[in-house]
Amino acid sequence: MATDTLKSTSSADSATGGLRRLLLDNGALTALIVLVIAMSALSGDFLTTDNLLNVGVQAAVTAILAFGVTFVIVSAGIDLSVGSVAALSATVLAWSATSHGVPVLIAVLLAVVTGIAAGLVNGFLIAYGKLPPFIATLAMLSVARGLSLVISEGSPIAFPDSVSHLGDTMGGWLPVPVLVMVVMGLLAAFVLGRTYIGRSMYAIGGNEEAARLSGLRVKKQKLAIYALSGVFAAVAGVVLAARLSSAQPQAADGYELDAIAAVVIGGASLAGGTGKASGTLIGALILAVLRNGLNLLNVSAFWQQVVIGVVIALAVLLDTLRRKAGATPVAGASQGGKGRQAATYGLAAVVTVAIVGATSFLHNGSSSTANPKVGLSLSTLNNPFFVQIRSGAQAEAKKLGVDLTVTDAQNDASQQANQLQNFTSSNLGAIIVNPVDSDAASNSVKAADQAKIPVIAVDRGVNKASVDALVASDNVVGGELAAKSIGEKLGGKGKIVILQGQAGTSAARERAEGFAQGLKAYPGIQVVAQQPADFDRTKGLDVMSNLLQAHPDVQGVIAANDEMALGAIKALGSKAGTSVSVVGFDGTPDGLNAVKDGTLYASVAQQPSQLGKIAVDNALKALEGKKVEETIKVPVKVVTKENVAGFTG
Repeated sequence: MATDTLKSTSSADSATGGLRRLLLDNGALTALIVLVIAMSALSGDFLTTDNLLNVGVQAAVTAILAFGVTFVIVSAGIDLSVGSVAALSATVLAWSATSHGVPVLIAVLLAVVTGIAAGLVNGFLIAYGKLPPFIATLAMLSVARGLSLVISEGSPIAFPDSVSHLGDTMGGWLPVPVLVMVVMGLLAAFVLGRTYIGRSMYAIGGNEEAARLSGLRVKKQKLAIYALSGVFAAVAGVVLAARLSSAQPQAADGYELDAIAAVVIGGASLAGGTGKASGTLIGALILAVLRNGLNLLNVSAFWQQVVIGVVIALAVLLDTLRRKAGATPVAGASQGGKGRQAATYGLAAVVTVAIVGATSFLHNGSSSTANPKVGLSLSTLNNPFFVQIRSGAQAEAKKLGVDLTVTDAQNDASQQANQLQNFTSSNLGAIIVNPVDSDAASNSVKAADQAKIPVIAVDRGVNKASVDALVASDNVVGGELAAKSIGEKLGGKGKIVILQGQAGTSAARERAEGFAQGLKAYPGIQVVAQQPADFDRTKGLDVMSNLLQAHPDVQGVIAANDEMALGAIKALGSKAGTSVSVVGFDGTPDGLNAVKDGTLYASVAQQPSQLGKIAVDNALKALEGKKVEETIKVPVKVVTKENVAGFTG
C-alpha cells in the first residue's frame, strides 16, 4: 500500500517536473501562445487575417536584424550598430540608384557591401583592436548614422520602384517582407546548425580561450561573425525602406535594442554559447504581437514601453531560472531533440488554434458600439505642440461622441506605418494622421484608401497618396514670419544663429525654407551658424551653449520650435530678451509664458488645439459621406508681448 502510494506520488512529481521542464525549455513559445490567446480574448480585431499578416510585416525588420544579432550574441558579443547600419545601407542604395543612375542590381549589391564593410570594421576593432564589443559597435552606431545623414543631406531619398516592390504583397495577400523574413530565418538557422562558422560561434561563446587552444582561429571567425551581422542589417534596411518608399536617414533608430531584446526573449544568453534562429523569430513575434495588441486596445505608447521593458526583464529572469534548473541548452540538439522540438511546436500550434478558436466566440454576436471610431496617429507626444493637437482632438471627439484612439509614433516612420496598418485592419471609420515624414506615410495611406477608409492629414501633408483633407498651417509662411520678426527687431542688421529641427522631417525642411526666404529681405542680417537641435529643449541648450563659444556677439536666434528656443534662452541667461532676441515656433504654453516674461521675443503660433479640433470635425464629416474641403488652413500668428494676453491658441 505504502509502495503504491509512493509510486503514485513519484509519478505525479515526475509529471509536474516534466511540465515544469517543458515550460522552461520553451518559455518564449509559451509566452507567445499566452499573448496570442490573451489578445484574441481582449480584442475582436486581433484575430483577423489582415491583422495577423500585419503582425508578420511588423515583426519582419526586427526579426531580420535579430537573426544577425543572434550570431553575435551566441559568440558572447554584442552589436549596437545594426539599426544605423540598416539606415546607411538603405541610404546608399537609394542615393546610388536615384541620384547617380547606378543600375538597381548593382545598387542593391552596394547596400549589402556597405553592411559587410561596417561589420568587418566592427570585427576588426574587436578582434584585433581589442576594443570591447559594446564600445566598438557603439562607435559604429554613431558613424553609420552620421554617414547616412551626410549622404542624404538630412532628407529622405525616394526608393527605386523596382526595389519598393519588396514592401508589396505577392498574389494580393502574402506580404513580401514576411517572405524575406522567413528566407533570412532559414538562412540563419542553416548557418547556426549546419556550418563550420556556426559551430565556431557556439564554441567561442561557450569558452573563447578553450576555442583558441583547440585550434580555432577566433579573430578571423569574429570578423566573419560581425560581417554576417552587417549583411542581415543591410537586408533589414532595404526591406524597411521599401515599406516606406524612401530611405530615411533617421530610420531604424533604436531598433538595435529591439533586435537584442528579441534574441534574449527567444532564449539566447547574453553570456554566449546558446541561442537559435527559431527562438529569435519567436522573440520578434512576441514584440510585434505586444505592440499590435496594445495598439488595438488603445494603450498609451508610454505604457507600451513599460510593458515591453517588463517582458524583456522577465525573459532574462526566465533564462536565469532555466539555467539554474538545468534546462536543456539551446545551442544545438540531437536528432531526437530536434524531433521533440518539432513535436512541441506542432502541439503548441494545435493548442493555440483550439483555444483561440474558443475565445473568438467571446466576440461573436457582440454588438459594436454606436459611436463612430476614429484613429489618430501623431508623430510624437514628446513635444507640447503635438500634445495640444491631441488635447484639441480628444475634446472635440468627446463633444461629438466619437471613440478616438490615439497612438504615438515617437518620430519613427516605420512605427507609424505599423500603427496605420493596425488602424486599417481594425474597422475604424476614419483615420487622422500627422506624418513623421510625408513620403514615408504614403503606402499606409494608400492601403487605407483601398479599404475605403477616409484619411485626414493634420499639420503635415502626405505625398504620393490621396487624403480626403489636409488640416494644416503653412510651415513655409510661418518660417517667413519668424524671419521677418527677427529682421524687424534687429533693424535689418546683426548676427543670428538658426536652430534647425530634426533632420529628415518635413516640418524641419519647410520651416528652414521659410527662414531662408524671409531673410532674403534683410541682406544686413548675417546667419553665422545653423545647427540641428532635433526639436528638443535639452539639445537646444547644448547646441546654443556651444555656438556661443564661437559667436559670443550673436544678436538673434531663430528656432524651429519653442522647445529649442527655450533651451537657447537657458543658454543665453541674462542676454535673452535684452542683448539677444529669440524667436520660436508653435506657440506652446511654455513658449507663450516665455513671451509674457520677455525672454522669448516672439513665437509663430499655429494654434495646435484648433488643428486637432478641425481634424476630428472633418474626419467625422468624411466618415458620414459629407463633402470636405481638400485643404483647411489654420492661420499662423506671430505672438509677442503686446498681443500674448489675448491669444488663446
